[in-house]
Amino acid sequence: MTIRMLTGALLALSVGAGAAFAADGPELIFKKSTVWKLLTPDHKLATYAIDDPLVEGVACHYTVPEKGGVSGMLGVAEEVSDISLACRQVGPISFKEKFEQGEEMFEQRRSLFFKKMRIVRGCDKKRNVLVYLSYSDKLIEGSPKNSTSTVPIMPWGDQQAPRCEDWLK
Repeated sequence: MTIRMLTGALLALSVGAGAAFAADGPELIFKKSTVWKLLTPDHKLATYAIDDPLVEGVACHYTVPEKGGVSGMLGVAEEVSDISLACRQVGPISFKEKFEQGEEMFEQRRSLFFKKMRIVRGCDKKRNVLVYLSYSDKLIEGSPKNSTSTVPIMPWGDQQAPRCEDWLK
């Protein structure tokens, strides 16, 4: 297989994966260039929104760096592990089903093969607070970089606030 064919196959794979992900994935809010590149895409910070699929009334926003340059353009760049996270109550909270402490709420590929960014959810029973943790994992060595956000479960209008501990498995 020639380099051109291999590059074309990798590009098709990354574009196809991105298209499939976009249908179910987070909503892009905006991107901000951080490093200008002359002939290839700039390095950027991208901010996305995602609703918790299990907890109605909670939305999370996260920002991740996106590499530009040739490797970024071809979709083969290994992204850095820096992720910031903020989650908030945006409406009345209701749970769709029970969940486990540390259960994965969302994941996104951050390199062609080895790294994923994950957001997991937990419940602080004593304070009735949902706790969200974002981190990236790498097949070989992992990553200590992480971000935490909390959502106190509050009444909304005349609706009582549920207890998150009632929804733990």
